[in-house]
Amino acid sequence: MLQYLERAASLSPGQTACVDETRSLSYQELCHISRAVGAALSRHIRPRQPVAVYMEKGCAALSAFFGVVYAGGFYSYFNPELPTARLEQIQSVLGASCVITDQAHRSVMEEIFPASSILLVEELMISQEDQSPLAAIRASMIDTDPLYVNFTSGSTGLPKGVLVSHRSVLDFIDVFADTFSFTSNDRIGNQAPFDFDVSVKDIYGALKAQATLVIIPRRLFSRPKELLDFLCEHKVTALIWAVSALCLISTFHGLDYRTPDTVNKVLFSGEVMPLKHLKTWMDHLPQAQFVNLYGPTEITCNCTYHILDRERDYQGGIPIGRPFPNEEVFLLDGEDREIHEPGPIGELCVRGTALALGYYRSPQQTAAAFVPDPRNPAYPELIYRTGDLGRYTQDGEFMYSGRKDFQIKHLGHRVELEEIERAVSALPGVDRCCCVYQEERQKIHAFYVGEVEAAQLRRQIKEQLPYFMVPSTLTAVERFPLTKNGKIDRKELLKGGGSHA
Repeated sequence: MLQYLERAASLSPGQTACVDETRSLSYQELCHISRAVGAALSRHIRPRQPVAVYMEKGCAALSAFFGVVYAGGFYSYFNPELPTARLEQIQSVLGASCVITDQAHRSVMEEIFPASSILLVEELMISQEDQSPLAAIRASMIDTDPLYVNFTSGSTGLPKGVLVSHRSVLDFIDVFADTFSFTSNDRIGNQAPFDFDVSVKDIYGALKAQATLVIIPRRLFSRPKELLDFLCEHKVTALIWAVSALCLISTFHGLDYRTPDTVNKVLFSGEVMPLKHLKTWMDHLPQAQFVNLYGPTEITCNCTYHILDRERDYQGGIPIGRPFPNEEVFLLDGEDREIHEPGPIGELCVRGTALALGYYRSPQQTAAAFVPDPRNPAYPELIYRTGDLGRYTQDGEFMYSGRKDFQIKHLGHRVELEEIERAVSALPGVDRCCCVYQEERQKIHAFYVGEVEAAQLRRQIKEQLPYFMVPSTLTAVERFPLTKNGKIDRKELLKGGGSHA
């Protein structure tokens, strides 16, 4: 991946590589600083060792990421939004020998790392260390070496570290940038935290296209008007955002306040996009391309995409589309037989170079998710079982049908929670809906943002859905709580209050 950075520094040295609240760096500057960080860091780590990076997302964090790679290691971003106890859990799995942080965040890291293992980015960035070790390190690197590890929640009670190689990112980003025509004229507005793989598309998509990465301060995502001012002032052209971030703006009618009309690409993922919110965005940006992306962290960002057609009716749902080149996506039924025809629902599975290396220091969990392809008994070949359900449409696209664990058995019927959410979200007076199932109580809880009274909404739902799909409770909320990755926090919803029916 360093070749992307060096090519940009060579071909477009003065082009702005990244902008944050306090600084901007050209590609030449970013490359020079990253090499300085790498040279200094190479005295502290061995090849293929993890390094934690703990600071606010920004240009300095990027230089730390690339510096870790120059030193022969791989990075893991420790998000300052996380509580210290969670970071300690991550470190218990990661086992990083050192952390790169800044002066503002040093005290937190002193609770986790010994003082000798804490390296300050301010000092690394101005290091005048001998850079000769970098050539030897580079010569020994290969494309299957790990690039980063992102941690997700794990069923064992410890976070799972998804380990991704250079090869997988190269395989995906080359195609991603070309498919959506990213160029050096693009200014990509980064929404995602740096420990969420949506940011991989921002960071490396910008490098590939020699575009500018505009790093949006996280506090603005609770201030829609300021967020829109920021997008307009920085002339952002591309948004690769989580659905919830886009809905934040449309829920509060932010686009009526100010439309970021320089935006020509809106790519969204993470959750099902509510049609009302999609229409709001498409109406305000009539010339922009809109794309629905799908894929879990374990397959390196995304494996399918669907470019929205403004003339098409999406009342039946937005397809997740077709596979990116060099990725095979297919459906397996409950007996591990491949599904080929439209209609039947199966588990979405993925094969290809973009698959992650596995879960870091977790061979059992790796073996459970990255499994031999049951269709191929002739030689070893791994696939990733996503745990997501899907089906084929009549024209051969994939339609997302929910999580395996979101498909419930209720009152004797198989129910998809997403189907209820889509139906309720389409009703008058509802902006958005989210459903949570409590298995022990056999109850479907629906939470919604909107003006309609819960009792009136219940009457409308009963006119639209069969009795076994009518939620047990309806709760109006001002906004949905979000996880650090920008997805709806369903557990937190169950704890909260609201008006019930």
